Amino acid sequence: MGLGYIGLPTAALIASKGVQVHGVDISPKVIDTINKGQIHIVEPDLDGLVKSAVERGKLKASDQPIEADVFLIAVPTPFKGDHQPDISYVEAATRMLIPFLKAGNLVILESTSPVGTTEKVAELIYANRPGLKGRMHIAYCPERVLPGKVIFELEQNDRVIGGLDQGATDAACKFYSSFVRGELHQTKARTAEMCKLVENASRDVNIAFANELSLICDEADINVWELINLANKHPRVNILQPGTGVGGHCIAVDPWFIVSDFPSQAKIIRQAREINNYKSEWVVEKIMQRTKELHDKLGREPKVACMGLAFKPDIDDLRESPALEVVHELIQKGVHVLPVEPNLEDHATLNLYYTDKAIEQADLICFLVKHAAFKHIDTGETDILDFCGLTFHSK
Repeated sequence: MGLGYIGLPTAALIASKGVQVHGVDISPKVIDTINKGQIHIVEPDLDGLVKSAVERGKLKASDQPIEADVFLIAVPTPFKGDHQPDISYVEAATRMLIPFLKAGNLVILESTSPVGTTEKVAELIYANRPGLKGRMHIAYCPERVLPGKVIFELEQNDRVIGGLDQGATDAACKFYSSFVRGELHQTKARTAEMCKLVENASRDVNIAFANELSLICDEADINVWELINLANKHPRVNILQPGTGVGGHCIAVDPWFIVSDFPSQAKIIRQAREINNYKSEWVVEKIMQRTKELHDKLGREPKVACMGLAFKPDIDDLRESPALEVVHELIQKGVHVLPVEPNLEDHATLNLYYTDKAIEQADLICFLVKHAAFKHIDTGETDILDFCGLTFHSK
């Protein structure tokens, strides 16, 4: 249920093992693309896997579920209002599959979810199909993959699997063992749900430390990239790299699920989120300051090439992207922006520029994402603002 950045690679990987997979999505475009043996997202090795699975008749996409042995829910879980978790997509997917459930089925929730969501899935199912209570299995197993390496990590990474009872945990472990080579760690559903949130909150806190360092170093006239490189020579220090902020559907979202449920206790987690969100605002301030200086110097509005829109290097994923947020904010403030994203062919609201055309026209080049495609470009004498360490690490 859901054929996005996690659902489609998972479906394709399972289908590659000879299992019949029926993928469900609400987008007609996504369904049509997959049934042609093509993909709608950028992910290495996924195109060949999908093409092969479709050609062999092992993978088919549709807008409706069918009867099956295992139902896997991999839909988005964004937040609403003041960072409140929105599980409406999970609830909608559950309602779609309810008519097709039968005794002996296994339902697995993979969507990143607040603690207790798996229990809510069970309550929703049994409220509509009370006869299934005690006759089927429901479990939670979060994905933990890196965009750009999804196929490899889906197969090789360890998985945390938590059923609502031991029977559900065992059934889910048996299912994942058919295509996962990593170790399967058994626990309870609530622990598995919290584990996913904690993993990303931990990374968010560590990134916040690096981003806070970048703010301090800017005031102290210190190259933060050099500083971190030297500090990491210590055998027990491993400071991460600062950037434009923190994006993606996981690290930028998951910590809020903990803060929302445990507001009095999650002090460091909240502070980290606020620091990383502020970093994007700080980037906008820095660019605005430089454009004002260039305006005074040139006597006209400067053209600003914003290099990168994705939430991390070498992918096309724009979800919660701080770079995209910076670009939108600059445009709103009246800046003449030349947006560049080499991993996208087009964008719904932005007129994208090829890298060379943007560099050629720009009065100011702002590196927002450390894409490999940007590492060896010739910027000439054009002013540069580097927010991702691209120029330092390219030396």
